[in-house]
Amino acid sequence: MNHAHVLAYFADDPTRSYQLIQWLPVLEQLDHQHPVEIVARDGDTAELLGCWTRLPITLAPSFAELTQVYADSDAKVVLYCNNSMLNFHSLLDGRKLHVHINHGESDKQSMASNNAKAYDRVFVAGEAAVRRHEAGLLEFDTSRLVRTGRPQLDLRPPAVLEPSTRRTVLYAPTWEGDAEYNDYTSVDTLGAEIVRAVLGVPDVRLVYKPHPKVTTSQVEAIRAAHAHILALVAEARRRDPEAGHMAVTAGDILAVMPDCDAMITDVSSVGLDWLYLRTDKPIFITDRHHDAERLRQEVPVSRCADVLAEVVVSELTALVAARLEYDEHHLARVAMRHHYFDDLQVGDSTTRFLESVSALVALRDRLVGGPGLGEAITA
Repeated sequence: MNHAHVLAYFADDPTRSYQLIQWLPVLEQLDHQHPVEIVARDGDTAELLGCWTRLPITLAPSFAELTQVYADSDAKVVLYCNNSMLNFHSLLDGRKLHVHINHGESDKQSMASNNAKAYDRVFVAGEAAVRRHEAGLLEFDTSRLVRTGRPQLDLRPPAVLEPSTRRTVLYAPTWEGDAEYNDYTSVDTLGAEIVRAVLGVPDVRLVYKPHPKVTTSQVEAIRAAHAHILALVAEARRRDPEAGHMAVTAGDILAVMPDCDAMITDVSSVGLDWLYLRTDKPIFITDRHHDAERLRQEVPVSRCADVLAEVVVSELTALVAARLEYDEHHLARVAMRHHYFDDLQVGDSTTRFLESVSALVALRDRLVGGPGLGEAITA
Protein backbone atom coordinates (compact mmCIF):
# COMPACT_ATOMS: atom_id res chain seq x y z
CA MET A 1 0.00 0.00 0.00
CA ASN A 2 1.20 3.47 -0.82
CA HIS A 3 1.71 5.46 2.39
CA ALA A 4 1.34 9.01 1.07
CA HIS A 5 -0.95 11.07 3.30
CA VAL A 6 -1.59 13.72 0.65
CA LEU A 7 -2.13 13.44 -3.10
CA ALA A 8 -1.62 16.39 -5.44
CA TYR A 9 -3.89 15.53 -8.35
CA PHE A 10 -3.20 17.08 -11.76
CA ALA A 11 -5.02 15.95 -14.89
CA ASP A 12 -3.98 18.43 -17.58
CA ASP A 13 -1.40 18.59 -20.36
CA PRO A 14 2.00 20.31 -20.09
CA THR A 15 0.71 23.71 -21.27
CA ARG A 16 -1.08 24.05 -17.92
CA SER A 17 1.68 22.50 -15.83
CA TYR A 18 2.71 25.94 -14.52
CA GLN A 19 -0.39 25.72 -12.31
CA LEU A 20 1.12 22.88 -10.29
CA ILE A 21 4.81 23.73 -10.75
CA GLN A 22 4.41 26.89 -8.65
CA TRP A 23 3.12 24.71 -5.80
CA LEU A 24 5.92 22.13 -5.86
CA PRO A 25 8.31 23.84 -3.39
CA VAL A 26 5.41 24.28 -0.94
CA LEU A 27 4.36 20.66 -1.36
CA GLU A 28 7.94 19.59 -0.72
CA GLN A 29 7.77 21.40 2.62
CA LEU A 30 4.46 19.68 3.36
CA ASP A 31 6.13 16.35 2.54
CA HIS A 32 8.28 16.70 5.67
CA GLN A 33 5.10 16.51 7.78
CA HIS A 34 2.84 14.38 5.61
CA PRO A 35 4.18 12.31 2.71
CA VAL A 36 3.02 13.80 -0.60
CA GLU A 37 2.57 12.05 -3.95
CA ILE A 38 1.64 13.62 -7.28
CA VAL A 39 -0.98 11.85 -9.38
CA ALA A 40 -0.84 12.84 -13.06
CA ARG A 41 -3.13 11.76 -15.89
CA ASP A 42 -0.97 12.89 -18.83
CA GLY A 43 2.33 11.17 -19.61
CA ASP A 44 4.10 14.24 -20.96
CA THR A 45 3.05 16.21 -17.90
CA ALA A 46 4.34 13.51 -15.57
CA GLU A 47 7.69 13.55 -17.35
CA LEU A 48 7.89 17.34 -17.15
CA LEU A 49 6.99 17.44 -13.45
CA GLY A 50 9.74 14.92 -12.78
CA CYS A 51 12.24 17.57 -13.85
CA TRP A 52 10.91 19.98 -11.24
CA THR A 53 10.51 17.94 -8.07
CA ARG A 54 11.80 15.06 -5.98
CA LEU A 55 8.26 14.13 -4.96
CA PRO A 56 7.05 10.73 -6.24
CA ILE A 57 4.85 10.91 -9.33
CA THR A 58 2.30 8.28 -10.30
CA LEU A 59 0.84 8.23 -13.80
CA ALA A 60 -2.77 7.05 -14.12
CA PRO A 61 -4.01 7.88 -17.64
CA SER A 62 -7.23 5.87 -17.54
CA PHE A 63 -10.03 5.88 -15.02
CA ALA A 64 -9.37 2.21 -14.29
CA GLU A 65 -5.73 2.97 -13.51
CA LEU A 66 -6.73 5.87 -11.27
CA THR A 67 -9.16 3.59 -9.45
CA GLN A 68 -6.35 1.12 -8.80
CA VAL A 69 -3.96 3.85 -7.61
CA TYR A 70 -6.57 5.01 -5.10
CA ALA A 71 -7.34 1.43 -4.04
CA ASP A 72 -3.64 0.94 -3.26
CA SER A 73 -3.38 4.23 -1.40
CA ASP A 74 -4.24 5.24 2.13
CA ALA A 75 -4.09 8.93 1.25
CA LYS A 76 -6.30 11.09 3.40
CA VAL A 77 -6.37 14.42 1.54
CA VAL A 78 -6.36 15.22 -2.18
CA LEU A 79 -5.28 18.68 -3.38
CA TYR A 80 -6.40 20.27 -6.65
CA CYS A 81 -4.78 23.38 -8.12
CA ASN A 82 -7.32 23.87 -10.92
CA ASN A 83 -10.82 22.87 -12.03
CA SER A 84 -10.02 20.38 -14.77
CA MET A 85 -13.05 18.39 -15.90
CA LEU A 86 -11.08 15.25 -15.07
CA ASN A 87 -11.02 16.29 -11.41
CA PHE A 88 -14.41 14.60 -11.15
CA HIS A 89 -12.77 11.21 -11.68
CA SER A 90 -10.86 11.78 -8.46
CA LEU A 91 -13.74 13.43 -6.60
CA LEU A 92 -15.68 10.17 -6.82
CA ASP A 93 -13.61 8.89 -3.91
CA GLY A 94 -15.76 9.53 -0.86
CA ARG A 95 -13.21 8.37 1.72
CA LYS A 96 -10.75 11.18 1.21
CA LEU A 97 -11.11 14.90 1.85
CA HIS A 98 -10.86 16.94 -1.34
CA VAL A 99 -9.32 20.41 -1.18
CA HIS A 100 -9.14 23.04 -3.90
CA ILE A 101 -6.00 25.17 -3.47
CA ASN A 102 -6.08 27.00 -6.84
CA HIS A 103 -2.97 28.36 -8.58
CA GLY A 104 -3.22 32.03 -7.75
CA GLU A 105 -5.39 34.78 -6.31
CA SER A 106 -7.09 37.11 -8.77
CA ASP A 107 -10.34 38.89 -9.54
CA LYS A 108 -11.01 36.92 -12.71
CA GLN A 109 -14.56 35.62 -12.90
CA SER A 110 -13.30 32.03 -12.91
CA MET A 111 -11.93 32.46 -9.39
CA ALA A 112 -15.40 32.08 -7.85
CA SER A 113 -16.64 29.07 -9.79
CA ASN A 114 -19.60 26.85 -8.99
CA ASN A 115 -17.03 24.04 -9.12
CA ALA A 116 -16.11 25.11 -5.58
CA LYS A 117 -19.17 23.22 -4.35
CA ALA A 118 -17.54 19.93 -5.35
CA TYR A 119 -14.74 20.19 -2.78
CA ASP A 120 -14.79 19.62 0.97
CA ARG A 121 -12.64 22.71 1.48
CA VAL A 122 -11.51 25.62 -0.69
CA PHE A 123 -8.31 27.35 0.38
CA VAL A 124 -8.43 31.09 -0.35
CA ALA A 125 -6.11 34.02 0.22
CA GLY A 126 -8.23 36.29 2.42
CA GLU A 127 -11.25 38.54 2.77
CA ALA A 128 -11.51 39.51 -0.91
CA ALA A 129 -11.79 35.86 -1.97
CA VAL A 130 -14.45 35.19 0.66
CA ARG A 131 -16.52 38.11 -0.61
CA ARG A 132 -16.00 36.95 -4.20
CA HIS A 133 -17.55 33.58 -3.41
CA GLU A 134 -20.39 35.12 -1.44
CA ALA A 135 -21.25 37.47 -4.27
CA GLY A 136 -20.76 35.06 -7.15
CA LEU A 137 -22.35 31.81 -5.98
CA LEU A 138 -25.84 30.81 -4.90
CA GLU A 139 -26.34 28.46 -1.95
CA PHE A 140 -22.61 28.10 -1.30
CA ASP A 141 -21.54 27.12 2.19
CA THR A 142 -18.83 29.65 2.99
CA SER A 143 -17.73 27.58 5.99
CA ARG A 144 -15.85 25.49 3.40
CA LEU A 145 -13.52 28.44 2.76
CA VAL A 146 -10.20 28.34 4.61
CA ARG A 147 -7.99 31.45 4.58
CA THR A 148 -4.42 30.38 3.96
CA GLY A 149 -2.94 33.36 2.15
CA ARG A 150 -0.68 32.65 -0.82
CA PRO A 151 2.15 30.28 0.22
CA GLN A 152 4.03 30.64 -3.07
CA LEU A 153 4.72 34.26 -2.18
CA ASP A 154 6.80 33.11 0.78
CA LEU A 155 9.31 31.55 -1.62
CA ARG A 156 12.43 33.39 -2.71
CA PRO A 157 13.46 32.04 -6.12
CA PRO A 158 16.88 33.09 -7.44
CA ALA A 159 16.84 36.45 -9.21
CA VAL A 160 16.84 36.35 -13.02
CA LEU A 161 17.52 40.03 -13.78
CA GLU A 162 20.98 41.49 -13.86
CA PRO A 163 21.53 44.45 -11.50
CA SER A 164 20.89 47.79 -13.20
CA THR A 165 21.28 51.43 -12.32
CA ARG A 166 18.12 52.06 -14.32
CA ARG A 167 14.62 51.87 -12.94
CA THR A 168 12.91 48.69 -14.18
CA VAL A 169 9.32 48.62 -15.43
CA LEU A 170 7.75 45.18 -15.78
CA TYR A 171 5.02 44.54 -18.36
CA ALA A 172 3.36 41.25 -17.36
CA PRO A 173 0.15 40.59 -19.31
CA THR A 174 -2.11 37.59 -18.78
CA TRP A 175 -3.38 35.18 -21.47
CA GLU A 176 -6.70 35.30 -23.30
CA GLY A 177 -8.47 32.78 -21.07
CA ASP A 178 -10.58 29.87 -22.20
CA ALA A 179 -13.75 31.88 -22.78
CA GLU A 180 -14.67 35.46 -23.69
CA TYR A 181 -15.93 36.28 -20.20
CA ASN A 182 -12.54 35.30 -18.79
CA ASP A 183 -10.47 37.23 -21.34
CA TYR A 184 -8.51 40.03 -19.67
CA THR A 185 -5.35 40.11 -21.77
CA SER A 186 -3.93 43.36 -23.11
CA VAL A 187 -1.45 41.65 -25.43
CA ASP A 188 -3.54 42.05 -28.59
CA THR A 189 -5.18 45.38 -27.70
CA LEU A 190 -2.65 47.56 -25.87
CA GLY A 191 0.54 45.52 -25.72
CA ALA A 192 2.62 47.20 -28.41
CA GLU A 193 1.59 50.69 -27.30
CA ILE A 194 2.44 49.89 -23.67
CA VAL A 195 5.90 48.69 -24.71
CA ARG A 196 6.53 51.77 -26.85
CA ALA A 197 5.42 54.04 -24.01
CA VAL A 198 7.69 52.40 -21.43
CA LEU A 199 10.64 52.45 -23.82
CA GLY A 200 10.14 56.20 -24.06
CA VAL A 201 10.60 56.80 -20.33
CA PRO A 202 14.09 58.19 -19.61
CA ASP A 203 16.50 55.99 -17.68
CA VAL A 204 14.19 52.96 -17.65
CA ARG A 205 14.76 49.29 -18.37
CA LEU A 206 11.74 47.42 -19.81
CA VAL A 207 11.13 43.77 -18.92
CA TYR A 208 8.39 41.91 -20.81
CA LYS A 209 7.20 38.79 -18.94
CA PRO A 210 4.00 37.38 -20.44
CA HIS A 211 1.84 34.63 -18.96
CA PRO A 212 3.19 31.20 -20.02
CA LYS A 213 0.11 30.53 -22.15
CA VAL A 214 0.67 33.70 -24.19
CA THR A 215 3.77 32.02 -25.60
CA THR A 216 1.78 28.94 -26.69
CA SER A 217 -1.47 30.66 -27.69
CA GLN A 218 -3.35 29.32 -30.69
CA VAL A 219 -5.18 32.62 -31.18
CA GLU A 220 -3.72 34.36 -34.22
CA ALA A 221 -4.17 37.88 -32.83
CA ILE A 222 -2.33 36.95 -29.63
CA ARG A 223 0.46 35.18 -31.49
CA ALA A 224 0.96 38.13 -33.83
CA ALA A 225 0.87 40.72 -31.04
CA HIS A 226 3.30 38.71 -28.90
CA ALA A 227 5.71 38.42 -31.84
CA HIS A 228 5.39 42.17 -32.43
CA ILE A 229 6.21 42.93 -28.80
CA LEU A 230 9.24 40.64 -28.92
CA ALA A 231 10.41 42.47 -32.04
CA LEU A 232 10.01 45.85 -30.34
CA VAL A 233 12.06 44.68 -27.37
CA ALA A 234 14.75 43.20 -29.63
CA GLU A 235 14.96 46.44 -31.63
CA ALA A 236 15.25 48.48 -28.42
CA ARG A 237 18.11 46.25 -27.28
CA ARG A 238 19.84 46.70 -30.63
CA ARG A 239 19.54 50.49 -30.46
CA ASP A 240 20.66 50.74 -26.84
CA PRO A 241 22.45 47.59 -25.64
CA GLU A 242 23.40 49.20 -22.32
CA ALA A 243 19.76 49.72 -21.31
CA GLY A 244 19.17 46.03 -20.65
CA HIS A 245 15.67 45.83 -22.12
CA MET A 246 14.61 42.19 -22.22
CA ALA A 247 11.85 39.64 -22.70
CA VAL A 248 11.57 36.80 -20.18
CA THR A 249 9.33 34.19 -21.77
CA ALA A 250 9.94 31.31 -19.38
CA GLY A 251 10.47 30.81 -15.66
CA ASP A 252 8.92 32.17 -12.50
CA ILE A 253 7.66 35.75 -12.50
CA LEU A 254 8.23 35.83 -8.74
CA ALA A 255 11.94 35.74 -9.57
CA VAL A 256 11.52 38.88 -11.69
CA MET A 257 9.41 41.08 -9.40
CA PRO A 258 11.96 41.87 -6.65
CA ASP A 259 14.17 43.82 -9.05
CA CYS A 260 11.39 45.91 -10.60
CA ASP A 261 10.23 49.42 -9.71
CA ALA A 262 6.77 49.44 -11.31
CA MET A 263 4.49 46.96 -13.07
CA ILE A 264 1.89 47.12 -15.82
CA THR A 265 -0.41 44.10 -15.89
CA ASP A 266 -3.96 42.93 -16.53
CA VAL A 267 -6.65 41.55 -14.25
CA SER A 268 -4.77 38.47 -13.05
CA SER A 269 -3.02 36.91 -10.08
CA VAL A 270 0.19 38.72 -11.05
CA GLY A 271 -1.23 42.06 -9.96
CA LEU A 272 -2.11 40.71 -6.53
CA ASP A 273 1.27 39.01 -6.18
CA TRP A 274 2.78 42.45 -6.80
CA LEU A 275 0.43 44.00 -4.24
CA TYR A 276 1.63 41.49 -1.64
CA LEU A 277 5.35 41.56 -2.42
CA ARG A 278 5.90 45.08 -3.75
CA THR A 279 3.27 47.10 -1.91
CA ASP A 280 5.51 50.17 -1.96
CA LYS A 281 5.85 50.20 -5.77
CA PRO A 282 3.34 51.54 -8.35
CA ILE A 283 1.10 49.32 -10.44
CA PHE A 284 -0.93 49.92 -13.60
CA ILE A 285 -3.96 47.73 -14.45
CA THR A 286 -5.40 47.43 -17.97
CA ASP A 287 -9.14 47.44 -18.66
CA ARG A 288 -9.76 45.44 -21.83
CA HIS A 289 -13.53 45.77 -21.51
CA HIS A 290 -13.61 49.57 -21.16
CA ASP A 291 -15.95 49.36 -18.18
CA ALA A 292 -14.54 51.49 -15.39
CA GLU A 293 -17.37 50.91 -12.93
CA ARG A 294 -17.33 47.15 -13.41
CA LEU A 295 -13.58 47.14 -12.90
CA ARG A 296 -13.89 49.20 -9.74
CA GLN A 297 -16.54 46.91 -8.28
CA GLU A 298 -15.13 43.53 -9.36
CA VAL A 299 -11.39 44.27 -9.23
CA PRO A 300 -10.70 46.16 -5.98
CA VAL A 301 -6.96 46.37 -6.66
CA SER A 302 -7.80 48.75 -9.52
CA ARG A 303 -8.80 51.33 -6.90
CA CYS A 304 -5.16 51.71 -5.86
CA ALA A 305 -3.69 51.63 -9.35
CA ASP A 306 -3.65 53.66 -12.54
CA VAL A 307 -6.14 52.07 -14.97
CA LEU A 308 -5.34 51.85 -18.68
CA ALA A 309 -8.35 51.38 -20.97
CA GLU A 310 -6.69 53.07 -23.92
CA VAL A 311 -3.09 54.04 -24.46
CA VAL A 312 -1.77 57.21 -26.01
CA VAL A 313 1.94 56.47 -26.02
CA SER A 314 3.14 59.95 -25.10
CA GLU A 315 0.62 60.22 -22.24
CA LEU A 316 1.50 56.83 -20.78
CA THR A 317 5.20 57.64 -21.06
CA ALA A 318 4.62 60.77 -19.00
CA LEU A 319 2.39 58.93 -16.48
CA VAL A 320 4.91 56.14 -15.87
CA ALA A 321 7.68 58.70 -15.44
CA ALA A 322 5.52 60.65 -12.97
CA ARG A 323 4.64 57.56 -10.90
CA LEU A 324 8.29 56.57 -10.65
CA GLU A 325 8.95 59.98 -9.13
CA TYR A 326 5.82 60.32 -6.98
CA ASP A 327 3.55 57.37 -6.18
CA GLU A 328 0.24 58.82 -5.03
CA HIS A 329 -1.44 55.42 -4.60
CA HIS A 330 0.98 53.99 -2.04
CA LEU A 331 -1.19 54.32 1.06
CA ALA A 332 -4.22 52.98 -0.78
CA ARG A 333 -2.22 49.87 -1.74
CA VAL A 334 -1.25 49.26 1.89
CA ALA A 335 -4.95 49.18 2.83
CA MET A 336 -5.86 47.05 -0.20
CA ARG A 337 -3.18 44.49 0.65
CA HIS A 338 -5.02 43.88 3.92
CA HIS A 339 -8.28 43.35 2.00
CA TYR A 340 -6.76 40.60 -0.13
CA PHE A 341 -4.31 38.98 2.29
CA ASP A 342 -5.54 39.86 5.79
CA ASP A 343 -2.56 40.70 8.03
CA LEU A 344 -0.30 37.96 6.68
CA GLN A 345 3.39 38.71 6.44
CA VAL A 346 5.97 36.78 4.45
CA GLY A 347 6.16 33.26 5.91
CA ASP A 348 2.70 33.29 7.50
CA SER A 349 0.90 31.82 4.48
CA THR A 350 3.07 28.71 4.41
CA THR A 351 2.48 28.17 8.12
CA ARG A 352 -1.28 28.50 7.65
CA PHE A 353 -1.24 26.14 4.68
CA LEU A 354 0.73 23.43 6.46
CA GLU A 355 -1.44 23.70 9.57
CA SER A 356 -4.64 23.60 7.54
CA VAL A 357 -3.62 20.47 5.63
CA SER A 358 -2.50 18.79 8.86
CA ALA A 359 -5.86 19.57 10.44
CA LEU A 360 -7.66 17.98 7.50
CA VAL A 361 -5.45 14.87 7.65
CA ALA A 362 -6.45 14.49 11.31
CA LEU A 363 -10.10 15.22 10.52
CA ARG A 364 -10.24 12.56 7.85
CA ASP A 365 -8.89 9.97 10.26
CA ARG A 366 -11.46 10.92 12.85
CA LEU A 367 -14.26 10.75 10.29
CA VAL A 368 -13.38 7.25 9.10
CA GLY A 369 -12.52 6.00 12.57
CA GLY A 370 -8.76 6.00 12.28
CA PRO A 371 -5.96 5.65 9.73
CA GLY A 372 -5.85 2.82 7.24
CA LEU A 373 -9.56 2.69 6.50
CA GLY A 374 -9.57 4.40 3.12
CA GLU A 375 -11.65 2.78 0.40
CA ALA A 376 -11.27 2.80 -3.35
CA ILE A 377 -13.37 4.90 -5.68
CA THR A 378 -16.02 3.15 -7.74
CA ALA A 379 -17.41 4.01 -11.12
